Amino acid sequence: MSVRDLIPWGRDDGNRPPTIFGDGDPFLSLHREVNRLFDDVLRGFDSRLPALGRFSSPGSGWPSVEISDGEKEIRVTAEVPGLGENDIEVLLEDGVLTLKGEKRSETEDKDRRFSERFYGRFERRIPLGLEIEEDKVSADFRNGVLTVTLPKTERARARARRIAINGKS
Repeated sequence: MSVRDLIPWGRDDGNRPPTIFGDGDPFLSLHREVNRLFDDVLRGFDSRLPALGRFSSPGSGWPSVEISDGEKEIRVTAEVPGLGENDIEVLLEDGVLTLKGEKRSETEDKDRRFSERFYGRFERRIPLGLEIEEDKVSADFRNGVLTVTLPKTERARARARRIAINGKS
């Protein structure tokens, strides 16, 4: 038996046993499996819960934010578990609401010779698109939930109008 007989591709004798990667080219199958693994790992970064901790780089989508646009105000609710009100900064500039946060944590157990350090930061920018009464903006923090209330100006309220829906039957 030669080394060429050990290579599973290139023989068209029909007696080739299936490989562990499938019946096709083993390198192509391996390539597909590696791509699938990377896709599965990277898909976690697109979700609302980052794969590492609950902190991530700016722009990744954390913290989870719910925006409700009422008749008189916009309300932004952000879930930031594990943070205190001193760990969060809320800014409003040029019609963009910015939520920034930072957390440092250290754990040390000298008996077990164990120590752990964690550092994370986030920044979330939310364009509002409406005129806001900046002097009346308020923020409330309770049980890991930040709620920012942004009252609309009279001009912004007057711009909204109801549009009739015509149904074709």
